[in-house]
Amino acid sequence: MALLRHNAAFRRLWLARVISFLGDSLGLVALIIYVSEETGSGAAVGLLLLAGDFTPSLLSPLVGAIADRSDGRRTMVTCELGQAAAVTAIVAFTPTVPVVLLLFAVRSILASTFQAVSRSIVAELVDDDDLELANTTIGFGTHGLEAIGPLLAAATLLVFDPRHVLALDVATFLVSPLFLVGLPRATVAVESSSLRTDIRAGLGALRTSRKVWAVTVAFWGMATFTAADDVAVPFLATDELGGGEVAIAALYAAGGVGVLAGFALLSRERWRPPPYAIAIAGLVGSGLGNLLTGIAPVLVLALAMQAVRGVGNAWVGVGTDTLVQREVPAALRGRAFANLYGGVGIAAGVSYLAGGALVDAVGPRAVLSIGAALGLACAAIAPWASGSRATPTPPSPTAPSP
Repeated sequence: MALLRHNAAFRRLWLARVISFLGDSLGLVALIIYVSEETGSGAAVGLLLLAGDFTPSLLSPLVGAIADRSDGRRTMVTCELGQAAAVTAIVAFTPTVPVVLLLFAVRSILASTFQAVSRSIVAELVDDDDLELANTTIGFGTHGLEAIGPLLAAATLLVFDPRHVLALDVATFLVSPLFLVGLPRATVAVESSSLRTDIRAGLGALRTSRKVWAVTVAFWGMATFTAADDVAVPFLATDELGGGEVAIAALYAAGGVGVLAGFALLSRERWRPPPYAIAIAGLVGSGLGNLLTGIAPVLVLALAMQAVRGVGNAWVGVGTDTLVQREVPAALRGRAFANLYGGVGIAAGVSYLAGGALVDAVGPRAVLSIGAALGLACAAIAPWASGSRATPTPPSPTAPSP
């Protein structure tokens, strides 16, 4: 894209984030296999995922305060090297599973800090008019790997064992800083010398803009009600649609294809709505995709609706990130991102925990459909809460005419 060609600093950040995200994808698959082989326990794997998702979410106010109190370039390099050290300890010493969980939690906290800073610094590297395009370009390079990352990990595991794949993960965390060190200094002045005061201010950072707060609450609500789709989809594919493992994989892949389609739509310079409209339309599209997946009578329709959900997910990310970058003061931006996505992580964790019991109690169709309906209600309330009467049209995988 033109932005990558003409903006060297943004290109460096993009390459660093893509390489780091690739390492995350490879490392997570390898760790899941490592822990499952060491313990033979599904509960241990669940604890691993909980350590990776919940720990940084619970610490997000602290993570955001730290992100805003230091030079962004130095913080990102430190986080990457710290992740390399944590994974190296697993590879070199093959510790017991409890120690692996602790090291993975540390790595996840560092990754969360890296993400908060890297999202915040985008606004310092590109012109305001290019923010949507910048976030879309990053989305292509990072979340696009969600579709191919697990496949690449599977191919690598045909040749190497999980420890060797984790060694590749370490290599990505050592390569990424080589691009980051070339970024300009991005020191953000913090209004207080007290970490406690900064954390308190960070908790209110998302309320500095009415639109940001409305989108944030809607995002949290959508995650609470719809993240359980990852639990329901396998049972929908097998029990309701009569498919097997291929059908399960296809439904997940359809969501990944939709994510890529969503980024492709937003990369069209002749057609790009404002970030608030993108975020709300993404929430609507994500909820609508799940709702229609839940009532789809055949697999092909369920695949199409999961693609719609993927488009919506891509739009939510781009719209929300751009809105925060534009509306939240620079000194609070790292805390805003950490708290926003920390809240999403907590909401998703609650949804995962409840999802299994609900699937057993009411079935996958009800979990998808009812959850999506409640999520759509959250999206519908957001325009009213922000003072905007217009509810944007949900995204479609088909690109609009220029």
